[in-house]
Amino acid sequence: MSHSCQLYLITPPQIADHAAFARELEAALSAGPVAALQIRLKDTSLDEIRSLSRLIAPIAHAHGVAVLMNDHVELVRELGLDGAHVGQSDMALKDARRLLGPEAMIGVTCHNSRHLGFAASEGGADYVAFGAFFPTSTKEVEHMAEPEVLTIWQESMEVPCVAIGGITADNAAEMAAAGADFIAVSGAVWNHKDGPAAGVKALIGALG
Repeated sequence: MSHSCQLYLITPPQIADHAAFARELEAALSAGPVAALQIRLKDTSLDEIRSLSRLIAPIAHAHGVAVLMNDHVELVRELGLDGAHVGQSDMALKDARRLLGPEAMIGVTCHNSRHLGFAASEGGADYVAFGAFFPTSTKEVEHMAEPEVLTIWQESMEVPCVAIGGITADNAAEMAAAGADFIAVSGAVWNHKDGPAAGVKALIGALG
């Protein structure tokens, strides 16, 4: 494998106990290197997203982890985050860039489409995310992707690519070998039977 693949952590879609999650996050980030943390909360009020972000962003930053907000681009500056991740049905990349400026990190969901990837890349995205590669319980999967999309992207484009969707320690190496620069994980860490720190260690071990 000619390139290294890093871990990109996504929060669970719902977090009931913020303080308990902050402890879990600290344990997970202490277990090994994580490149980025995406705050992705569903069916959650903006006030709750704000309060959780203010609690966990400093933990991530203390570990040198970039913090990205899923969708709610308007919160990024207010909360001192590093950037945003936008889906195809969220705010357009050019509008997000206008709002956040040139320094912010902005990633774009491209499903299984190199065409969407090229458009995002030309539009100035800092990374593109392809998936889902495997069934996932975190969200309903409309688009399944083949590992080949990562390989072709890696061979032809400079913009980093993230593999997302059902990735675990059992299949992470396959994604890295296919060409993923980052693997995005949620359930494989937060739902790990031995706790989030064990989940991170297992994934890093798999990426070897």
